[in-house]
Order: sequence, then C-alpha cells, then structure tokens
Amino acid sequence: MTTIQKSKLNTLLSSWAPGAPMTSEDLAARGVSADLAVHYVRAGWLTRLARGVFCRPNDTLALHPSLLLLQRRLTGLHVGGKSALDWYGVRHYLSERPVLTLYGWAAGKLPDWFVSRFPAEYHRKRLFDELPTAMLHVGPFEQRSGAPEVSAPERALLELLSEVGVRQPLQEARELTESTYGLRADVLRELLQRCTSIKTVRLCLQLGRELSLPWATKLDPTMLPTGSDRPWVSQSGDGLLVLKP
Repeated sequence: MTTIQKSKLNTLLSSWAPGAPMTSEDLAARGVSADLAVHYVRAGWLTRLARGVFCRPNDTLALHPSLLLLQRRLTGLHVGGKSALDWYGVRHYLSERPVLTLYGWAAGKLPDWFVSRFPAEYHRKRLFDELPTAMLHVGPFEQRSGAPEVSAPERALLELLSEVGVRQPLQEARELTESTYGLRADVLRELLQRCTSIKTVRLCLQLGRELSLPWATKLDPTMLPTGSDRPWVSQSGDGLLVLKP
C-alpha cells in the first residue's frame, strides 16, 4: 500500500465513530474512492454490509447511527407507534427483543443488514396532513444531537391506535393508552385536528374518556374530525370494535 493510501486509511478509521455504518458517499467525502473502498474491503480493512454500505471490520453496529443512515435514504423515516412509546417508557408487555416499528412517507424495504441486527418492520403511513420535510411532532430523540428521528409520545399514541384492527390488538392498545396520562392536550389536539383517519380520532377520544385520562377532558370532539354521526364499526382481533362520534 502506498503512503498516501495508508494516510487515507488512518484518517478514515480515526474519524469513524464505533458502531456507525458509512455509505460510498460518506467515504468519497473523506477522499476514499469507490475503487479504493473495494481495495480496503479485499484487504480486510473495511467490511461491506451491502452495495454502497460499509462498516469497520469486526465492529458491532449500533442502532442509532444505523437509523440515521436509513433516514437519509427513506423519506420521513422515524421511530413511531409502540416503539416510540416504549422509548419514552410507556410499555406494557416486555419482550426480550421487541420488533422496532418504523414509519415513513416513501414505499420501501429495510435492508437485510439492518433487520438481521435489529428486528424491525417498516410501514408507509400518511396519518396526518403534513409535509414530509416538516412532519408534525417528529424530532431527534430527547432533542439530542445526532439522535434518530422519533415521534413525540402524542403522535406515537395516534400511530399506535391507527393500527388497531390491522396489526395492533385493541386490548394491548387500551393498556398502553392507560399509561399516557401525562400527554400534552395541546399537542394531541393539534395532531387530532390534522389526522386523516376518523377511526384513529374516535378511538383516541373514546379510550381517553373510558380510561378517565386527564388530557381527554381538555379535548372538544366538536372541534375534531370525527366524521358523521353514524358509529364506526370494525372487526379487530379482539372482536367487534364500535366507535361513536
């Protein structure tokens, strides 16, 4: 290896955060061409995860930097629903290895190198009237620099409720909702006003009333998109679900 190549490799590895994957574009920005990256892989100085994605040899990938890479590739990708609630400490059933729930705007598939290390499922969801570049109440986890995008607890609850009757059992959703007494009513109101799913709006209001949650008393159903006066009926895994306006 030439002195220049050694210098590039040393500079690259010294600036490479442990547990973080890099793309070909990241390497190019550090002066490592595609051909040189191939040479590093063959020499064992880089590990190729997939086409255009690399990590340090013998490195254990970390979840947060891996999510940050995916967020650059899938528009609107964020941790949401039950996973986001779990990140904020709202949980009921503890799993040794829970499946990470990710949402986004674009149709797509999570790469094998990611799901083989972090069991996850990705769903394209447009639950709110918003722009993918300005999603409502989605931001870096705990406002930390370099943290992945995650739904605020209020949005996460609505994402969870939107899955009832599809992938989410009603009983578990009810039990998780029971632990959301600390939600901010003003944030929830804004999200409900922009929610495109009448079922989700009605279910949120109904569970909030049934469970006597503090935020429910601060929401005026007449100011929210609850649809017509007819009940909304759906068959869920827990039986028949009837939602009144």
